[in-house]
Amino acid sequence: MASRHGDRVPVSSVTPSRRFEWLRRHRRWVFVVTVVALLAEMAVAMVTTAVEQTPTIDEPVYVGTAVIYVQEHSLRYNPEHPPLGKLIIGSGLVFAHPHLDAGFTGDQTALGRRLLYESGNDPGQVMLWARLPVIVLTLLFGLVVLAFARELVGSVGGLVALALYTFSPDVIAHGSLATLDVPASGFLLMSVWLLWRARRRPLLYLPLAGAALGAAMATKMSTLPAVPVLLLLAVVSMCHGRDLSLVRKVRLGAAVAAGTALVALAVVWAAYLAVDPRLRWTAPPHLPAVHGLRGLLIDWLPFPQPYRDGMRVQFGFENATWEGFLFGRLYHGSLWYYLPAALLVKTPLGMMALWLAGAVAMVAVPRLRTAAPYVLIPPAVLLAAAMLGSRDLGVRYALFVPVFLAVAAAGVVAWRRRWARVATAALVLFVAVSSLLAYPYYLPYSNEAFGGPAQTHLRLHDSNVDWGQDLGRLADRLHRRYPHEKVWLVYKGAGVPSYYGIHAADPREAPASEVHGLVVVSDTSIAKADNRLAALLATSTPVDEVGHSITIYRRP
Repeated sequence: MASRHGDRVPVSSVTPSRRFEWLRRHRRWVFVVTVVALLAEMAVAMVTTAVEQTPTIDEPVYVGTAVIYVQEHSLRYNPEHPPLGKLIIGSGLVFAHPHLDAGFTGDQTALGRRLLYESGNDPGQVMLWARLPVIVLTLLFGLVVLAFARELVGSVGGLVALALYTFSPDVIAHGSLATLDVPASGFLLMSVWLLWRARRRPLLYLPLAGAALGAAMATKMSTLPAVPVLLLLAVVSMCHGRDLSLVRKVRLGAAVAAGTALVALAVVWAAYLAVDPRLRWTAPPHLPAVHGLRGLLIDWLPFPQPYRDGMRVQFGFENATWEGFLFGRLYHGSLWYYLPAALLVKTPLGMMALWLAGAVAMVAVPRLRTAAPYVLIPPAVLLAAAMLGSRDLGVRYALFVPVFLAVAAAGVVAWRRRWARVATAALVLFVAVSSLLAYPYYLPYSNEAFGGPAQTHLRLHDSNVDWGQDLGRLADRLHRRYPHEKVWLVYKGAGVPSYYGIHAADPREAPASEVHGLVVVSDTSIAKADNRLAALLATSTPVDEVGHSITIYRRP
């Protein structure tokens, strides 16, 4: 019945059934608004992080290399990673117009320091422009997550997947940095999604899937273990729904795998030729020798020579012994369970529950079983390969897990039960609250079961917590709260403290009797403290912390 004000009905008088009817009639607009809101939230979080954080350890190397790519068309720096991710970073640097002296001959670490701090550039401006292309790409990959999940289980499932992706602290943290982990993971997911679509239109989507696979390979070499899996999925997609004899399937499969691989290889070659069309290359000195099956693999793969030499550098890293830190224990070497344990700490609790429920649904629900190999096998293979690696340095080595499992989690909507819908909504809300409470400190995030971001440094180190990102925040804190006090600093990062107005000596290089005042230490340095630093900290009192990654002590 119309009110006396016309046809409008007071909100309080609208019954639940009429509200649901309104939602059904306007579901397209509700869907669009929700997608825009989720991506906007993620964009704000990433841009804020990009503006506030100083350069992390790896970023100056990639940014300096990108400048050399653009200005000198040389491949001589950072051969251990292919060029595409750094070309993406370089697309933003074109607008920053950074200055770098021609003919610089130092190593790649010195190159990054020279570009940011010794060439008259504004490091904050340079880093923001370098990070923006990765931020944009991270948002676009969110649309891939949405589209993939929506095709599997509908619009509600797509929104569940997008919500988990956009609220993932690890994706936000690394998607806001000029690094390679999110681009590599996103390109892999895009390739798998296109392979799934190729089941209906193989001639259109298989070449596109090959191009996305090539983009992943041209970004990080750690994606190579997934290549055989994706080529096999290409064969499965091509043969789907075709009544062929075994011989014809083998022939068709071989042709499809070869064609997809050739497209991927073409993208890798194109990335190198985009930097230097003449492909001038001199192998770096002291290139590690690789023997056995690995050596044969490198020699026979039809990649550009700098790519194969980069593989040798990576294998050299894998042969080295690194320090790790897990649950308060400092150790040498690697632990096979490090990455699962680190993911357990750094993943929101509700997200893990939805990952597990979604993975079970993809296997248990008949209409989703055909998609399970596409969504679950690639990240499982990559995680197994990463667990065998020698570098226990952070969950960024497994960033494909939250990217792929966001899609898998959408499978929960296939359970046609009211309790399942209510539980899913509650868990997504739990994830959102946990993520928002971490703002803007996403890099040191840990879930509530492990004490939150403030406690992460007690269990993990390096890029899980302290990657040098808070040097600028430290400078502000010292200026506001501790002006004119003597400062001693042990900083793990790529930033230059003096640029930010921090003039401090290393307490490890002075007699203990002379170390008085503020002793500022990166949390990774605390985890790896030698006897001298440990003794200094034992006689100091913690008085403050910065960004959950740097601790300030006072030593009388």
